[in-house]
Amino acid sequence: MKILFTGASSFTGFWFVKMLAAAGHEVVCPLTGGVERYTDARRRRVEQLPPSCRLAPHAPFGSAPFLQLVETEKFELLCQHAADVTNYKSADFDALRALENNTHNLRAVLKAVNRPVLLTGSVFEQDEGAGSEPLQAFSPYGLSKGLTHQYFRYYCQAAGLPLGKFVIPNPFGPFEEPRFTAFLMKHWREGKPAEVKTPDYVRDNIHVDLLAKVYAQTAARTAALKTGEITCHPGGYVEAQGTFADRVAREVRARLGWTCELILAKQESFAEPLKRTNTEPAAALVPEWREAPAWDAFAGFYTQ
Repeated sequence: MKILFTGASSFTGFWFVKMLAAAGHEVVCPLTGGVERYTDARRRRVEQLPPSCRLAPHAPFGSAPFLQLVETEKFELLCQHAADVTNYKSADFDALRALENNTHNLRAVLKAVNRPVLLTGSVFEQDEGAGSEPLQAFSPYGLSKGLTHQYFRYYCQAAGLPLGKFVIPNPFGPFEEPRFTAFLMKHWREGKPAEVKTPDYVRDNIHVDLLAKVYAQTAARTAALKTGEITCHPGGYVEAQGTFADRVAREVRARLGWTCELILAKQESFAEPLKRTNTEPAAALVPEWREAPAWDAFAGFYTQ
């Protein structure tokens, strides 16, 4: 297929593009700006995307350059992975502004593409995943993701276009953002113990290459749809964060010989729901995937 993929500079977007290309698809990736605007991890990812895809700089979703791209080239699938994530951890995140950016000129985009759409969702949006009731959004950012899905759903139905939704839990792996496992690895690489302050939260951590394999599979399923909707909820290690941190420590220690000392704090704050996970074991969806090489790649990345 020829696929139009937004959000390729993100951690998961980077891996999704590489997996789609490995599956034989031609992938075109619009970027919000030029390559020079990206910094740190995003810059590293964008610079490594070719030859897996063709970059189309200065073409944010719904803009005139974006519409020109979809009007002049024929695509079999639109993968809307991009989302407004500016200051996404803040309680002041503007969910309505993000919704507007995520869906800018959506009706015109859908009319020009006139093909199935695969939208990326989050397990942290409202009414997704499984766990502590009610299944409310974790944050204004999570709220914006849920609103974006409803907006896409409404206008895809109005246009008679099939819609797929791919719900992401907690991915980790090479080129990730400086989040939980990157925090662990930073401390262990420096020979310091890593303290887990929220060991009781039950979350769904998944190897990014496994997640990407399921994404490529879901993209093919979505493109084959004639009508209707499908949703995929791939899950990885469903366990308490303290248990998962211990798992990471064992795997890294066995490969690198690092001490990987952990301190599990007594969790006092429960500002987030105790449990939120996806519901479909990803390893069962792609039985050819192997766990050990994924851990090899994870550990090896942090020795570079």
